[in-house]
Amino acid sequence: MPQKTHTSALRATDIAYIGLFVAAMAICSWISIPLVVPFTLQTFAVFLAAGLLGGKRGTIAVCAYIFLGAVGAPVFSGFSGGPGALLGQSGGYIIGFIFTALIMWGVTKVLGEKLWVLALSMVLGLIACYAFGTLWFMLVYTRSTGPVGLAAVLGWCVFPFIIPDLCKIALALFLTRRLRRLVRS
Repeated sequence: MPQKTHTSALRATDIAYIGLFVAAMAICSWISIPLVVPFTLQTFAVFLAAGLLGGKRGTIAVCAYIFLGAVGAPVFSGFSGGPGALLGQSGGYIIGFIFTALIMWGVTKVLGEKLWVLALSMVLGLIACYAFGTLWFMLVYTRSTGPVGLAAVLGWCVFPFIIPDLCKIALALFLTRRLRRLVRS
């Protein structure tokens, strides 16, 4: 009987899970929670993809999602897509999802996958997404409208979303803990 060898190639089940999470990210981006500052569940899906699928498959899912949006599929919030969505003021936050997934992958690879490590990786990934998105916003805003200060951009684009994003992290942690063994087999 032939020996099973470990390969880094993706199996059919990996591809299916990646596709499922690309769809989940799209659906979550279309769900808008109408509070004082409306927000979507897009980052929740990114946290869940990297948490459940692991670093490699989660990062591939995030990249595939962004690629679909870049080529025009309406997978971003407000059913938007295309290069304009990524090159616009909020495009840096979408691109920042890649950093979120990569950081989650790196932190869990180095420190393991205990719950506190996964929580730390999500928070660090969120900070990286905020940082990249904020810098991107400032550059695009300055080119199109004029100079803007960091405090103003943080007030518009980060501070109103911290509590909702922490709630998304808590929900993603809960679901990851409950569902991980089903997805990683």
